Amino acid sequence: MSKFLETVFEIVGWIQIAISPLLIGAGIGAIIYYRNPTKTTLAAGIAVGILGLLIGILWANKVWQSKKGTINFISKISSTPELDNKEDMNDEKNNK
Repeated sequence: MSKFLETVFEIVGWIQIAISPLLIGAGIGAIIYYRNPTKTTLAAGIAVGILGLLIGILWANKVWQSKKGTINFISKISSTPELDNKEDMNDEKNNK
């Protein structure tokens, strides 16, 4: 059962990693299209969105195949060690 849950969490991490470049590509594609809405800019916008999707898939696969996996990658990106140190410094100031 734990192997199944580990796989489910890795899939969720893979999706999170793949969505980031997709959203960036879709945003840039939308900007390209809405600045001058023609068939050419529509095709360019869609191409940029698809390029973002492909980059996201390749990046997520690379992270998944690494020894540490997608969950470790996501947790490293989401962590804020600067804030952890700030709490320690506030505790030291309060104790003085």
